[in-house]
Amino acid sequence: MSNRSDRDAIIGGGVLLAGTLSMMLAFFVGDHARKDENSLSVTARFNRADGIVVGSPVRLSGAPIGTVTAQALDDKYRALLTLNLRSDVQLPADSTALIYTDGLLGAKYIELRPGGDDALLKSGQEIEYTQDAVVIEDLLDMIIQQARAKRGYLDKPLPTTSN
Repeated sequence: MSNRSDRDAIIGGGVLLAGTLSMMLAFFVGDHARKDENSLSVTARFNRADGIVVGSPVRLSGAPIGTVTAQALDDKYRALLTLNLRSDVQLPADSTALIYTDGLLGAKYIELRPGGDDALLKSGQEIEYTQDAVVIEDLLDMIIQQARAKRGYLDKPLPTTSN
């Protein structure tokens, strides 16, 4: 009986040790990625940044090139996002930042589209051209309103099948 409990204790200790080591590695790698001193830090303003949080990915042509590192509100109550981009990515100054959804109900991310300007975006500058997030509830509401208007029920209650 003591053989089995010794074996269970050793296996439990090994699992605990492996979990601790993997957590330490995750924190070390994540901390190292955030402290890249050569990275490019830019800002972008959005009217709606629904679904974007600190840590959301920033992509260029679908490939991850950075993350959202801060969120704030400006004096006109617009979302001001700080994006930390890889230092090897050179973007034209007239690039565009768009908020996309990964699939129909997936997570949101920032997609960057390069512009055609000869000047490059420098650290501390702002991406001037942005496109806000599409909120699925607003889109569905708009579709329902259009269907009701087409059928003549815009200002009337919908008919019921019960008597």
